[in-house]
Amino acid sequence: MPLVTTGELVRRAAAAHGAVAAFNIITLEHVEAVVAGAESVGCPVVLQVSENAVRFRHGRLLPLARAAAAAAERAAVPVALHLDHVQSDQLLRQAGSAGFSSVMYDASRLPYQENLAATGAAADWAHSQGLWIEAELGEVGGKDGRPPLDAHAPGARTDPARARAFVADSGVDALAVAIGSSHAMTTRTAALDHDLLKRLSAGLDVPLVLHGSSGVPDDQLTAAVAGGITKVNVGTALNVAMTGAIREFLTAHPEAVDPRTYLGVGREKMSRAVARTIRTLLRPASA
Repeated sequence: MPLVTTGELVRRAAAAHGAVAAFNIITLEHVEAVVAGAESVGCPVVLQVSENAVRFRHGRLLPLARAAAAAAERAAVPVALHLDHVQSDQLLRQAGSAGFSSVMYDASRLPYQENLAATGAAADWAHSQGLWIEAELGEVGGKDGRPPLDAHAPGARTDPARARAFVADSGVDALAVAIGSSHAMTTRTAALDHDLLKRLSAGLDVPLVLHGSSGVPDDQLTAAVAGGITKVNVGTALNVAMTGAIREFLTAHPEAVDPRTYLGVGREKMSRAVARTIRTLLRPASA
């Protein structure tokens, strides 16, 4: 079916008091696995390409973007494309022409006022192009002249009052909040601050996004959705699934040289991980 917009999927999820799953993709196998996993449970999904993934592809956005768009247009469920963790203004300005309906602009490494200025300029440009824009705060704990703390470093927390001011002054459409998750976790041991999430949800009138969700246990994810998270980003969990499956296959078949054999099992394992994550987000918090 035709591509849909990230903003539309997030609005639908918010209206249903649920969350849409957004998966970071690196290879064509990631793309196919995410679409197949979403189709298996009959749910919409967001395909995300990060600036790091673009860098891995020699700085070229279009090859992966066009593959993702082609897969999305043939999917049996609604699929949106999102450009994730963009720090480069040059990359930002490629979003619309490459088929993306949304972008996460990441100036969280900067002190608050610089983050606000850069994000506000990015939001103005994005809106002029019809793009939905997400951002995040980074100066959590970065006070008294100390460097900003990465928004998803252990111990980082989003301050509700500052978040309200940031959203109002920047004009962004969604905010990624730091409530205890962390990027690149390979164990599911993160403990979310649900009291903080409750205050953020009550005080902000934009959708809230959870980054670093691979490290969050199932019951914590369902509670986060019940608490107001409407977009859940997952990346590392797919890489763990793919790498584990390939490692296991090559250990059992050391003579294998055809990449289709081991990439195929990796793709299938990622697809099951996608379906499992989406089912988790659909589960009632009390289940």
